[in-house]
Amino acid sequence: MRKIQLPSGASFPALGQGTWKMGESEKDRRAEVSALRLGLDLGMTLIDTAEMYADGGAEEVVGEAIAGRRGEVFLVSKVLPSNASRDGTVKAAERSLERLKTDRLDLYLLHWRGSYPLAETLAGFDDLMRAGKIASFGVSNFDVADLEEWSALAGGAACQTNQVLYNLKQRGTEFDLLPWQAKRRMPLMAYSPLEIGLLSKSAGLQRVARRHGATPAQVALAFVLRDPHVFTVAKASKPEHLRQNRAAADIRLGPDDLNDLNQASPPPHKKTPLAMA
Repeated sequence: MRKIQLPSGASFPALGQGTWKMGESEKDRRAEVSALRLGLDLGMTLIDTAEMYADGGAEEVVGEAIAGRRGEVFLVSKVLPSNASRDGTVKAAERSLERLKTDRLDLYLLHWRGSYPLAETLAGFDDLMRAGKIASFGVSNFDVADLEEWSALAGGAACQTNQVLYNLKQRGTEFDLLPWQAKRRMPLMAYSPLEIGLLSKSAGLQRVARRHGATPAQVALAFVLRDPHVFTVAKASKPEHLRQNRAAADIRLGPDDLNDLNQASPPPHKKTPLAMA
């Protein structure tokens, strides 16, 4: 599988596993843990979670799934804006570490921009790095103006990624955000790559799927992964879904495919507000 490299030098597979909506039901826990472990077996060793997901329940599921396998995993979590003061960021990370049953996060993100000054959150990230509790930091749901403000802060240029909504249906990031990050060698982390709705029934997407002997969802995932500056996480709780996701990472889209997909979902021609899910 193609790998992504962060500015820090850290490298991991470009397709990882998401955990949104995991940990919400005890009856689903065993299946969720098994799914994450299978994903690791398939090489999807990037796992993304957040304190917000099921009020920490998703982190607990991840903690169980990676027990005994922590060394294989590039582990990402996120702090809520309401906790993102300097001291609050540190304490939130410590709670996440406890739920994840680990002593460190490989990447820690500000989930979205809130009322606390960005400098406070950045100071909290710095405290955590000095303590060895996080290896690097980044942001989520930031548009270009937010990233410029963050990068201008002392130490802000060490931001490793920006996690945003990006898929075949929601392509607004391609106009200015993705080029801005690519120019600065800051990879974009896409969430919800499979949420394309009725677009899955479009003639163009169906043609590409038939051409590759794939499902529309696999083509949509391959579309997000086509860009060398993008990596993504997809949530799956069923073995067959995980295997389909993994196979999508091997699909190589050609010019005819991209023409069909552009007709089904045209690229942006002007600046649009950053979408959030």
